[in-house]
Amino acid sequence: MRALVYHGPKNVSVDEVPDARIESPTDALVRITTANICGSDLHMYEGRTDVETGKVLGHENMGEVVAVGDAVVKVRVGDMVVLPFNIGCGFCKNCESGKTGFCLTANPGSAGAAYGYADMGPYSGGQAELLRVPWADWNALVLPDDAREKQRDYTMLSDILPTGYHGTELAKVGTGDSVVVYGAGPVGLMAAISAKVRGAAEVYVIDHQPDRLKLAETVGATPIDDSAGDAVQQVLDLTRGEGVDAGVEAVGYQAHDHDGAEKPGITINSLIQVVRPTGRIGVIGVFVPEDPNAEDDLAKKGRFAFDFGTFFFKGQSMATGQANVKQYNRGLRNLIHRDAIHPGVIVSQELNLDEAVEGYKNFDARLDGWTKVLLHP
Repeated sequence: MRALVYHGPKNVSVDEVPDARIESPTDALVRITTANICGSDLHMYEGRTDVETGKVLGHENMGEVVAVGDAVVKVRVGDMVVLPFNIGCGFCKNCESGKTGFCLTANPGSAGAAYGYADMGPYSGGQAELLRVPWADWNALVLPDDAREKQRDYTMLSDILPTGYHGTELAKVGTGDSVVVYGAGPVGLMAAISAKVRGAAEVYVIDHQPDRLKLAETVGATPIDDSAGDAVQQVLDLTRGEGVDAGVEAVGYQAHDHDGAEKPGITINSLIQVVRPTGRIGVIGVFVPEDPNAEDDLAKKGRFAFDFGTFFFKGQSMATGQANVKQYNRGLRNLIHRDAIHPGVIVSQELNLDEAVEGYKNFDARLDGWTKVLLHP
């Protein structure tokens, strides 16, 4: 089968690799119809992780079931399914309590597994023609009859829509709240949509890329251009100096200021400034324990200066961690099916698998208009 393979920093190619296959009675085999390029794929692409060469990338996947193992009872051949990026077993302590992003079985010695990602187990990704899905009855979400016509929307259930929703859950966004989201990338835009779903009265989204800010407005948020002046002060001015009730960090450890300097702590420390006393912060941007290619010694160890004094003095709360996709994907699927939300509005390019190399290059360059890329093997 053809698959997108990592060979080193900014070196990927579409290669012939052995076909994915059923390896356990609980597996399903899925023919991928849509696999997305995620912003966190770019961490690996840029050489900012220790992902091994030869890895098939791709953790945002949906497609058609073409085979199932003898122990699979719910998922059937012919079903259109979307796969949570995090792989869970369904029976460990964490999976049973809903924390499927931190499965204790799927990646022995670590909490959490995923398709095609650094340090997340031996699983190949879905930027390929076929994908093996472990514990298929648990991991595969079967889609309604409109799955093929709404692939742009349903494919977002694999990662970014539940992750954006998770950010609002961590920040406890409620009816009538004011919310700020740092980052108008795909996850930040999904957080803005999710905040609206949860009843937020006002959502501000901070970025400096015009195409992304325009999309923030499209999804019903107020765009804040941090290149036009201090974003914290802009939001404080819009909230009568009070700050917002809740904030979502959707950028991660490769955050940059508007001049292009990398500052891993800038978004979290800005949220501490802009969220009101006793307000809540949810962190869903990726932060890593080690970043050998970082620009300063603290960041190389996954650390940055944290404005803890202000955080403590304001009595704020913060919650972090990757999304437990299965907590949210069924309900969000139903909202898509009933046309209550249209997350596919952020899609900018749809490419075939042979165009994936160029897709990575352009998405990584943040070219204008490259906001969310879908691949169709």
